Amino acid sequence: MNATVKKGMHFTIGLIILAVMLFPLYWIVIVSLETPDQIFRNPPYLIPPTPTLESYVSAFSTQLPHLLTSLVIALGVTFLSMIIAVPAAYATTHFKFKGTTIFIIALLISQMIPGVSLANGLFMIYQKTGLLDSYLGLILADCTFSIPFDILILRAFMNSIPKELPEAALVDGAGDWRTFISIILPISKSALITASLFAFLFGWGDFLFAVTLSTKGSITPITVSIYGYITQYSQSWGEMMATSVLASIPAAILLVISQRYVSAGLTSGSVKG
Repeated sequence: MNATVKKGMHFTIGLIILAVMLFPLYWIVIVSLETPDQIFRNPPYLIPPTPTLESYVSAFSTQLPHLLTSLVIALGVTFLSMIIAVPAAYATTHFKFKGTTIFIIALLISQMIPGVSLANGLFMIYQKTGLLDSYLGLILADCTFSIPFDILILRAFMNSIPKELPEAALVDGAGDWRTFISIILPISKSALITASLFAFLFGWGDFLFAVTLSTKGSITPITVSIYGYITQYSQSWGEMMATSVLASIPAAILLVISQRYVSAGLTSGSVKG
């Protein structure tokens, strides 16, 4: 089998896998553009004959507050995660501490804890500390996943930075903080963008903590609001799908804008510099 045929086969297989993975997203968009009668047509339309934006107009008018709620939570998770994860990753990489290995193992174990178990534990703690139904409570809950994950990503990258760079800065009279700010952070741009993007997505897409730790419904992120379309007696499929599309747009835009940084940030730590 020559190289051209092999590349063609790989491309075809990849295209099929991509089509299967994107089909649910395609169907969400199609349903969001259909009228109620068209949604329940059998067989269904692959392309709606008379697309309408009524579901989007209705969804946007009712879901805008929930989108803003999710945005506040996601930005809060991103800010707090980066404030803690970036110095922690640098410290565990460039300083010698007893127990660093145990700390890294603990971070890995924390990623294996089922979210349901963590949510139940946090509910008991929040009930006693008054953090239920609060932005701070949801941000802290989401950070329990994003901070360990970000530390691991950033540590892998910073571990690939040649030791000679910070050592040279120290020889020139720069302190640890000056070295960290002037040398490490600029070099780690790709990893920082990658880590912040994942932190944002943790906060933006959270459902479990949001539905568990918001008992009064005073704070309702878009993920919980989408779930509210499904009731015992009716399902507003058009508006629900339109809301799902609207909720996907911010994350999709961020992924497209930061694609090359994410690729560099995820792979750069795999090779020691």
